[in-house]
Amino acid sequence: MESYVFYQGEILEESKVNISIRSKAFNYGLGCFEGIRAYWDEEAQQLYAFRLKEHYQRLLESCKALYIQIPYTAEELCEWTLVLLRKNNFKTTVYIRPVAFKGSDHLFPTLYDDDNRILIYCQPMGNFAGKEAFRAAVSTWRRISDTMLPPRTKATAAYLNSALASLEALQNGYDEAILLTDQGYVCEGPGENIFLVKNGKLITPSPADHILEGITRNTVMVLAKEELGLEIVERSVARTELYSAQEVFFSGTAMEVTPVIEVDNRKVGNGEQGEVCREIKKLFFGLTTGRNLKYAHFCTPVY
Repeated sequence: MESYVFYQGEILEESKVNISIRSKAFNYGLGCFEGIRAYWDEEAQQLYAFRLKEHYQRLLESCKALYIQIPYTAEELCEWTLVLLRKNNFKTTVYIRPVAFKGSDHLFPTLYDDDNRILIYCQPMGNFAGKEAFRAAVSTWRRISDTMLPPRTKATAAYLNSALASLEALQNGYDEAILLTDQGYVCEGPGENIFLVKNGKLITPSPADHILEGITRNTVMVLAKEELGLEIVERSVARTELYSAQEVFFSGTAMEVTPVIEVDNRKVGNGEQGEVCREIKKLFFGLTTGRNLKYAHFCTPVY
C-alpha cells in the first residue's frame, strides 16, 4: 500500500520524493526534526495527535536557531499533519517525523543559503522501548553542550553523539546510555529525558545542563505536581545520585515513560519499577486519547 508524505507544501506518494545525495542535509546533517505521536483509540475509532502544536512550536524554535527558514506557522503545520494522517488512513498508534533541512547541493557546509525544505512522514509505532524496564550505564561519551551544537534544537547532526553513546551501552550489555555534561552532571539519555525520585521529590536536570526540553518531560512534571502532589526540582544532578535514588526513569515521545531499574550494575531502589513511575505511566496513558477531560486539550482528534 502506498505511503504518503508531506513535502514542500504538497501531499505526495513517498516513492515520488527524492533528496539528492549531494544534499547538505545528507552530507553535513544540516537540519532539525521533531518526534510526535498520535494515539489510536480502538473503542472510539479515533486517532489523537498528542501535544501537536507544542511540537511544531519547538520545531520552529529549532529552525530559527539553525537559520532554516520555512514558510509555515505551527498552526499550518498542525493542519498539514492532520491531512497527512487522514490521507494515510491510519488506524493504529503512529509516530510522526517532521524534518526541516538545507537541501542545497553546494559543497560548502554553510547554513547561509536559501534552499530550505520541510517534509513530514509517518509510520506505525507501538512500544518503542521494547522492554518494560531498562538497565542503563553512564556513557564515556559526554553530551554536547549548548555552545557546541545546541541539544535543545533537535539538530539531526547532534544525534551522532546519541548514537555513539547508545552503541557503547549496547556493546557492553546494557539497554540504554545516560550521558553526562562536560561538567560531569547527569544530562539525559540518547533520546530521552531522565527523572529521579528521592526523598519524596521528583528531580530532573535543568535546561542549563544542555538537555532537550522534552514535551513528554513537561507532561510528566505536570502530572507529578497536579495529580501526585510531588515537589518538582530542576537542578544539576551528580552521577552518584543515580545510585542512591529510590527511582530513576526515562521519558520521551518514542520512549514514553520507562523505568530504569539498574545503573552501572547497581540496582535502583529494590531493582523494580517504582510507585511514582508506575503512577505517572498510568496517568500518562490515561490522557493520550482524550479520555481525561482535564487534559483533553493535549489531544487533537484526526478524524
